[in-house]
Amino acid sequence: MNVCFLFIFVVFSLRSCFAKRVELNWSVEYVYGARDGSNYRRSIGVNGATPIPAVHVMQGDTLVLNVHNKLDVATSLHPHGIYNNGTNYFDGPDMVTECGIPPGESFTYEINTAAQSGTFWIHGHTRHADVDGLRTAFIIHSNKTSVDYDEELVITLEDWFSQEFLVRMEYVDNHKYDNGRISANYATGLFNGYNANRTAPIKFRPGKRYRLRVISMAAYNWSVFRISGHKMTVIEADGVRSMPLEVDGLNLGPGQRNSVIVTALNSTDFNYAFEFISTASTVNFQEDKLPKSYKGVVEYQESAPIKGFPEQSNKEMIWPDDMALQADDRQPWLTVDRTIDLPVTLYSDPLRVTFWSLGKTLYQPTIVPTLYTAMSMGELAFNESVYAPQTNAYVLRHLEVVEFVISNPFINGHTFHMHGHDFQVTEAGPCGKATGGYPEVSYRKSGPWPIRRDTVQVRAFEYVRLRLRADNPGVWRFHCHVAPGHDYKGLAVILVEAPELLQKQQRIPDQMKEMCKMQGIPTAGNAAGNPGFDLTGLPPAITLAR
Repeated sequence: MNVCFLFIFVVFSLRSCFAKRVELNWSVEYVYGARDGSNYRRSIGVNGATPIPAVHVMQGDTLVLNVHNKLDVATSLHPHGIYNNGTNYFDGPDMVTECGIPPGESFTYEINTAAQSGTFWIHGHTRHADVDGLRTAFIIHSNKTSVDYDEELVITLEDWFSQEFLVRMEYVDNHKYDNGRISANYATGLFNGYNANRTAPIKFRPGKRYRLRVISMAAYNWSVFRISGHKMTVIEADGVRSMPLEVDGLNLGPGQRNSVIVTALNSTDFNYAFEFISTASTVNFQEDKLPKSYKGVVEYQESAPIKGFPEQSNKEMIWPDDMALQADDRQPWLTVDRTIDLPVTLYSDPLRVTFWSLGKTLYQPTIVPTLYTAMSMGELAFNESVYAPQTNAYVLRHLEVVEFVISNPFINGHTFHMHGHDFQVTEAGPCGKATGGYPEVSYRKSGPWPIRRDTVQVRAFEYVRLRLRADNPGVWRFHCHVAPGHDYKGLAVILVEAPELLQKQQRIPDQMKEMCKMQGIPTAGNAAGNPGFDLTGLPPAITLAR
């Protein structure tokens, strides 16, 4: 037998032996409590608990989630950042890849982790259940790593509102404002699940190296995290290893993650403050509302005095920028086959309710889940018309390299999340003239090995260029991860990738189709459930004016 082949066979066999099925039973149900320490309300948890415990697996394991839905509405789960290569139907967004688990029913998701390691999270993807608590960290530990550290800590940063998500959306639609801004947008910052001003100390031991996995599970607010007297070295962005980059702190948009290495000091004479700032760029400064600064302690010795932060402006500090981060595997710039322009546009209807669009129009769900249309329409699946204008669908050819140009000429910042992929972040620059006191955006370009990530910030008055290779056949959502007022209001597109291979290589589980039938949702046909291009019965698109 060839020695090289024998070696590969033995390595594969060993990995197969050590890989395992990690099985969890999740009862998704309503729970009551005051996560922010003051507002007792209904939220969503698992097995009677909120916050939901983090999930840890080794790379190569299969995470088996047996989900029972005890809510009074359908639910689904999305493993944020996971490729789901070959199992597009486990991706989670309702009316895109599934119909959701009906009340009282159960379903099992299987998440393969062979191709990935790093920092991810799992959250609800039906009716924005994540905003009400259906979210937790998901860590895939690498079988081999060149990163040297002694211990690791998972840090989750959240915003928590005093009302349930759909109640807050009534504020948006009915124009209930506070000093010109939507009063429902003021949230309490949560640090590892609880009010960030009441969090337990982060305990350091002198001289030790710590990997902090920092996850923004926020729905609306941006999150800043820093530690006084300590530098951070970024080594990961959204599950992708980066070359080391030393920074003073992190600035994460909703859905983003970073791993950093922090080296503890050699003295126990002092403890040090850490700060978590929760803010939204489009909400006017309101004392005790936004931005909110939360302080905690990095503890070396329980009785030691605490050192705070020196007076220092943001301009003097170093923050991670996607153009400065470089991919550790040194993948060069992809050569572009096609460019798709995705301008961000703000609309209002005759009642002054605002909506957003990305690219051609605003996204609205259809009668048939888009994956089911792609799987059942044969050669017509290549024609974007069968998905209806409301899905904002783009069909991608297998292995083509697509450059997406997102242009945002508004004061609202966004984070855009790509399902099923990570992408190269290659360029950013000014989009229009900054107004309202916002700083001018600078032009930046990546180095030779652009960082890849699955969630990217597009700030006020900024454009960003992304490059993606269409190597994962499926139907993937690309959307703003700011839930209140952005994603909820249509800021999304659908990517239908290599439908001819999708039809040949994947089969939707029968149980998923049965769950659709329980809810009266058809599982074949175009967006309206009809043959060909007949969209009769589809609700009309919303009439909008800019």
